Amino acid sequence: MPGKRLSVVVTRRLPEAVETRMSELFDVTLRTDDTPMTRDQIADAMQGADVLVPTITDTIDAKLLGQAGDRLKLIANYGAGVDNIDVETARQRGILVSNTPGVMTDDTADMTLALILAVTRRIPEGLRTMQAGDWDGWAPTAMMGGRIAGRRLGILGMGRIGQAVARRAQAFGMQVHYHNRKRLRPEIEEALEATYWESLDQMVARMDVMSINCPHTPSTFHLMNARRLKLMKPDAVIVNTSRGEVIDENALTRMLRSGEVAGAGLDVFERGAEINPRLRELSNVVLLPHMGSATVEGRIEMGEKVIINIKTFDDGHRPPDLVVPGML
Repeated sequence: MPGKRLSVVVTRRLPEAVETRMSELFDVTLRTDDTPMTRDQIADAMQGADVLVPTITDTIDAKLLGQAGDRLKLIANYGAGVDNIDVETARQRGILVSNTPGVMTDDTADMTLALILAVTRRIPEGLRTMQAGDWDGWAPTAMMGGRIAGRRLGILGMGRIGQAVARRAQAFGMQVHYHNRKRLRPEIEEALEATYWESLDQMVARMDVMSINCPHTPSTFHLMNARRLKLMKPDAVIVNTSRGEVIDENALTRMLRSGEVAGAGLDVFERGAEINPRLRELSNVVLLPHMGSATVEGRIEMGEKVIINIKTFDDGHRPPDLVVPGML
């Protein structure tokens, strides 16, 4: 007789292929619409499920974990970041946490270069001009931006995504610089033609473009604060495809408005979907709705990783993408 299937609850709609495969393997409860679950709904789900599949917009804190039932043994996060989950409390309660690392590397790096180009070449301004029907034809001095070849790119966070950004920047002829918690091995630096800066302040002051590619942790919260943003050159731009909390959004908004920073490309924001309204008004800013990993291929691969983590756990083994507290 086949064993009892795991009870799995998914908090958001996932790609159809992923939901179909989950339904084949598990006793899965799926969302019928794409609205987020409320905290009460998540608490109810955690009381009766073996596995919870949340997304990065679901905050699974200590209080919510305290309402989990004895059956809940795995939180299989649909996303690489786990700052939405109190991993330490989960482990104390005997609940494992897994994530989906490595899947969105290329997609996010592509979006980083897209934002760099969009800001420096004024692509959104050109798009708005065309859509409004205000274009009167080509002119020698109209809509002039700047080329990125030869510009100094400072990468804050040189993990998988940071290195993928560096490889793309090389192809565009940019000079790659980086600051990281640990310096890369010499052979990786050589391959990326990347210059390491031990001092973040010194790097920020000399870059033409800053790319934020580090995770959000207590030590990186507002790492780009008002003081550090003021170190940037007035003609420099900053892009962020990582976590909004790394930048002091209010300080950045003030400096963009005053011309102390030339431009910004932001795919993530400090308070999630609650964006500073003054930021929306600026013509030197490109704002995207967290699209860094939004490819069909990437989102399906994320779902496949979730399924592998759950299936491996169901087979009595350690999930391959187990998150260990203290190793984040």
